[in-house]
Amino acid sequence: MAEHGGAGGMLPGPMPPGTMPPGTMPPGTMLVDSHCHLDFPDFAAEREAVIARARAAGVATMLTIGTRLDQFAGVLAIAESDDDIWCSVGAHPHEAADHAATTAADLAALAAHPRVIGIGETGLDFHYDHSPHDLQEQVFRAHIAASRASGLPLIIHARAADDAVAHILREEHATAGVLHCFSSGRGLAEAALDLGFYISISGIVTFRNAEDLRAIVRDVPLERLLVETDAPYLAPVPYRGRRNEPAYVAATAAVVASLKGVETAVLAAATSDNFFRLFKKARRQAA
Repeated sequence: MAEHGGAGGMLPGPMPPGTMPPGTMPPGTMLVDSHCHLDFPDFAAEREAVIARARAAGVATMLTIGTRLDQFAGVLAIAESDDDIWCSVGAHPHEAADHAATTAADLAALAAHPRVIGIGETGLDFHYDHSPHDLQEQVFRAHIAASRASGLPLIIHARAADDAVAHILREEHATAGVLHCFSSGRGLAEAALDLGFYISISGIVTFRNAEDLRAIVRDVPLERLLVETDAPYLAPVPYRGRRNEPAYVAATAAVVASLKGVETAVLAAATSDNFFRLFKKARRQAA
């Protein structure tokens, strides 16, 4: 499988025992990691410990993401094993060449499972070009059709393809979704907001060279923001360079809260409410 994230030099080791991540939420506050990859081999040796650390950090809900249909069973198994973990079904744009025959009906049939709450990760990545552009666009359109058929929101990856992503979303009449791990330009953010989409912010917002992104985050309405890790990729400062994990979303949330001028508990509550408003099939666990 092609690498989907952008963090190099990840360390395999876990967080030291007994430590809590910066930005850990106050007791009783809930966060959602709206995009992680718990099925990836990076977590195989200690997945339960990773999930336990997330809960200790105040992360009550996680969405683990499908990237290949031939690996979907493993993604689904994780969601079936834990009431606080949901999943999506889809083919990452890097994998489009292996999914040229995938239809909207194929995706919608898999999405009927009660633990599947979104369609994706899909979209366009013209930076790495792991799959031809025409196949990426074809598979992206199939995912949008599956979203319309199933009523589930899209989970969109966009890199070096802002104009094409916005054009296809409009042309295919996409109705609900999120731009995950947002690091694109202001134009795509505005196009997505005009369509009623949400913007999900990852650890990139904590990076020193991400001032353009921070400026966009300041302007995105709070009611349209989500937070995520994209774990195992893109660990936020102060963990940059390590393997990312869902517990670290607390550090990202703290930075986003500062940019929005609100307390971290307010940001956590808002982004959690936004998650369940977008992913309507997910059930919020009782406190």
